[in-house]
Amino acid sequence: MSFFRALVGAVRAARHAPRLAEGLTPDDDVLLDAPDGRLAPALVAAALGDPEPSAKLLATTRDAGEWEDRDRYVRRLATFAYSRGEWLDRWLEAAPRDPDALLVSAQLAVGRAWESPARAERLRELDPLLRPLAEESGRDPVPWRLALDHARGAHAGHAAFEGLWERALLRSPHHYGCHVAALTYLSARWYGSDRAAFDFAEQAADDAAPGSLVRALPVRAAHEALRPPAAGRGPGASGPAPSGPPAAGPRPDTVRIDAAADRGLALSAAFGAGDPWPAEVRNLLAYVLVERGRWEEALAEFGRTGPYATSFPWAVGGHDPLRRFLATRDRARTEVARRTPLRERVGTISGRSGPRGH
Repeated sequence: MSFFRALVGAVRAARHAPRLAEGLTPDDDVLLDAPDGRLAPALVAAALGDPEPSAKLLATTRDAGEWEDRDRYVRRLATFAYSRGEWLDRWLEAAPRDPDALLVSAQLAVGRAWESPARAERLRELDPLLRPLAEESGRDPVPWRLALDHARGAHAGHAAFEGLWERALLRSPHHYGCHVAALTYLSARWYGSDRAAFDFAEQAADDAAPGSLVRALPVRAAHEALRPPAAGRGPGASGPAPSGPPAAGPRPDTVRIDAAADRGLALSAAFGAGDPWPAEVRNLLAYVLVERGRWEEALAEFGRTGPYATSFPWAVGGHDPLRRFLATRDRARTEVARRTPLRERVGTISGRSGPRGH
């Protein structure tokens, strides 16, 4: 019987898979971490050694209070400076007290410290750089998001982290980046538990305004719950994560994971297909839907991402993110195809919810 089912599934896949690909961006047209129309010119100029467009871009976001864009741009510029930093050096030489140049430089320094085997010690050495940057940032929450990321890696205790969190909230109560930093700290992988992460994420999503990316925070909690736990990262763990195989952990709460995916689907539906703004949320949602075996919804979400693949979550675990995105998208298409009756009419697939569970 199992051979017969496999044979039928193969026939269905061969028949339906080509048709199901029609709503997806062709593989060769998918872009990884594509910059938006404001960031792209700054990156081009930086590649030529000119920091002025980056300086103008970040100054604009600071003056206009565009905190979500500002956070994204700071991360991307720091990532670019990791391998091509001459433009940032030139910027700092010309304006050593520029808060935007200092913020990009601090993001770069924290990123490099995170890669060190002596991560906690390297991060603690950055305290004199980060503390004044945050305290002098006015209403800008981005330095506080960076301080939260820094505190997690430096093994800050709960009281110290909570103090940073409260000060971050005073700047921007619904800043997505700060919420992600807090959620990660509360996850079972670090200093909390799946339950604590879901409790925090669900409350934050309930309090967020319609259309806010914070409404997708439970999907982040679901992703954390679906990842295998790192050995020794239980509540209160204070040392660096040890190497070796992951320890066996409790089974993830599939009810809360599916509820989180439902929230993510509702948020995704509020944006147009192919909109770059929610691209990372949609990539993350597609990942969770695939992990739950909700194949038709996953395939539909891959369609909504358009050409925008993002490194997170596909790079987690050292994978090639673009290759993994395309392979997982193809797997979703194949799974939908082999579950579709041979005589099913075109157009009846994308609107149905898929099975929950593998």
